[in-house]
Amino acid sequence: MKGLSRHTLGRCAAMGLCFVAPPVLAHDGGDVADYRLSGVSLSRVRHLGSTAFEMRMPSSAYQDPAKEQLSDRNFMAWLPLDFQDGTIEVDVASDLATDAPGYARGFIGLAFRIDATGRFENIYLRPTNSVSDDQVRRNHSVQYAAYPDHLFDRLRRETPEKYETYANIATGRWIRMKLVVSGLQAILYLDNKPTPALVVQDLKLGARQCGGVGIWLESGTIAHFRNLKITHTMSAAGQ
Repeated sequence: MKGLSRHTLGRCAAMGLCFVAPPVLAHDGGDVADYRLSGVSLSRVRHLGSTAFEMRMPSSAYQDPAKEQLSDRNFMAWLPLDFQDGTIEVDVASDLATDAPGYARGFIGLAFRIDATGRFENIYLRPTNSVSDDQVRRNHSVQYAAYPDHLFDRLRRETPEKYETYANIATGRWIRMKLVVSGLQAILYLDNKPTPALVVQDLKLGARQCGGVGIWLESGTIAHFRNLKITHTMSAAGQ
């Protein structure tokens, strides 16, 4: 459907339709006004020597483990695109806010196939886990989840270690994320390495799920991102 505007594609995604999109729908992330904001603020800043987006959540939204079960939620800035299969590339960096709770890990990641009902797939990072001296925490540096029914706590309980792994990452630096999505499969590459950091073979929302793409965070994170590029491909599921 070459020539469709981002607005039109967003409306198509909202109606549950997936079209063959132009090869590249978004490059360098666009402008602040292009994003829909789910519980976060977004601005343009200079960070680590380059122009980037800065995203924050209010401290009032931090989860309180004394009152609730810690889990993945839907705080993110996202583009209302019509993404089903293809490649998402972005540089992300996270830091802990000064008022970050003790369980904060610098949570930051990619949400994709965000539909009109708010469901989405998500692969995210816990950078502080990577440098922990606790090996169990180190093994939880990268995480897959699907909102709202397949969150990290459920996946960890039902299929331990299948949807998370170790990666050599850290807060306070740029991390290159490249996510290749095809049907039920999502493959994550980090920092331009040729070997995948995480392979998911059974995306929980199904091969026909489609929708927006965004940057996700959780409690206590100040998130930055730059160089967002989304490339579409056509799969059998979309034919």
